[in-house]
Amino acid sequence: LDSTRPIGSIQNTDPGRPKTTSAGVLPLWYALRATYSRELKVQTLLNERGVRTFVPMMWKKCTNNGKEEKKLVPAVSNLCFAYATKAQLDEFIRSFGDSPMAQYYWDRTASRPLTIPEKSMEDFIKVSSSMDEDLIYLTEISEKLREGQVVKVRSGAFAGIEGRIVRIRKSRRLMVELPGMLAVASTYLRPEDVEVVTVN
Repeated sequence: LDSTRPIGSIQNTDPGRPKTTSAGVLPLWYALRATYSRELKVQTLLNERGVRTFVPMMWKKCTNNGKEEKKLVPAVSNLCFAYATKAQLDEFIRSFGDSPMAQYYWDRTASRPLTIPEKSMEDFIKVSSSMDEDLIYLTEISEKLREGQVVKVRSGAFAGIEGRIVRIRKSRRLMVELPGMLAVASTYLRPEDVEVVTVN
C-alpha cells in the first residue's frame, strides 16, 4: 500500500459534493470484484484515471522472521469500491480486453451492476476508516442483527452516522450495512452517544 495514500484511501472529489461529468451524469458508488486479489492494483489504476475509490483495510497479525507484527491488508478479498459513472467503469473494464482485472458485483434482482446508496457508503467509509483493531466485517448478516434498533450517532468520532445497534462478541456496537454486500460493526458505543431513529 502506498504510504503516501490515506489508509482505505479515498481519492479525488469532496464526498459531500458529487461532481457531474461533462454529459451531466452523476457518479454512483459501484462495487467491483478484482481478480486474483488485485484490489489494490485496481484502486491505483482507477485513482490514476481520477476516480475516487475505497478499499476497506484491517490490521492482521503475521509472523516475519520469527517476529510477530501487524500488517495492513484488505478486509475483504478482491473488493474495491469506485465512485464513478457506469460509462467510466465500462471503459475501464474493457481496457483489459479478454482478461479484465475487475468486474461488477451484480444486483440479480434488478439485473444490473450493484450500486450503493451514497449515505450508506459514506457512513461505511467513516466507520471503516477509523482503523480500530476491534472492527468486525460481516459478509453474512443474520436476520437477528437486522432486528437491531436503528440509531443516529450524535456525538464522538462517528457523529452523523446511522446504523443499527447490535451485540457481537459481548459488545454493544454500531453496524453499518451496505445492502446486498456486507456490513461493518464498530467498537463499543456508549448509549448516551446515540439517538433512536423512527423508521417509517
